[in-house]
Amino acid sequence: MNSMINTFIDELIIYDYILFSVIFALFILLFILGLILRKKATKAIVLISLAFFILLVGSTLGYSKMHEYLFSNVTSFISQKKLTFSQAVVVYATVKNNSNFDFVNCKISASAYKVSGNSIKDYIFTFKPLMKMSILEYDILKGEERELKIILEPFTYSNDYNISVEATCR
Repeated sequence: MNSMINTFIDELIIYDYILFSVIFALFILLFILGLILRKKATKAIVLISLAFFILLVGSTLGYSKMHEYLFSNVTSFISQKKLTFSQAVVVYATVKNNSNFDFVNCKISASAYKVSGNSIKDYIFTFKPLMKMSILEYDILKGEERELKIILEPFTYSNDYNISVEATCR
């Protein structure tokens, strides 16, 4: 847990600090305003509740939406090939940098899921993939598209399956 928090703090960029400081300043402002209006209980409760709501929801949604905008990318699945003499599936995909920044690194993950034919079961299966492999790609320039090959190994599932590819870039 401690290493996850340290990694999160180490990967923050200047825009994250600006977002969190503005949200914290707004929280302090609304909280103090709620304390000033303590004689009018309903207004004070609404302002203090709004302050905590903005602190919790604003920071999490703001962080995720800002990173979606700043580090937008398009991942395309090209093809897959199940190898016959080894227990592996080779996945070919591309990642394109659509943002206005160069990516320092991208974690590209390929996941294999069961297929049942029932849409509800298929949705549930996406939460627990049969297998997931990730690779790291470094220094993807603005507008650049890279072709990737990810090997899912050992892959022993013999029934019908789907493969999805996703990328998280910084």
